[in-house]
Amino acid sequence: MVLTGEPVAAPDALAMGLLSEMVEDGRALSRALELAKTIAAMPPLAVRAIKEVMHLGQDVPLETAFALERKAFVKLFDSADQKEGMNAFLEKRKPLFRGC
Repeated sequence: MVLTGEPVAAPDALAMGLLSEMVEDGRALSRALELAKTIAAMPPLAVRAIKEVMHLGQDVPLETAFALERKAFVKLFDSADQKEGMNAFLEKRKPLFRGC
C-alpha cells in the first residue's frame, strides 16, 4: 500500500488495524466531536501522560515502555485529580478534574 500508492477501502483498512472504527457517511465529524468530548472529560494530567507515554514508548523496547508507564502511574497516583476521581466515585458524583 505504501510503496504502490494503491488506495485501500475502509473495511480493509479497519481489518489491517489502520482505523480504530468506521462510521456511516457524513458522521465522521460528529463522531470525532463525541470522542473529543469524552477525552475532554477525562483528567487532563492523565490524558497528557497517556499521550506522552504512547509517543515516547512507541519505538523503544517493551521493558522501557513499561518503565515509562510505571513512572507516569506513580506520578498520577499522587495527583489531586486522582483523589478527586476516587472521592467522586465513592460519593457517586461526577468528578471535577482540575489538571493538578
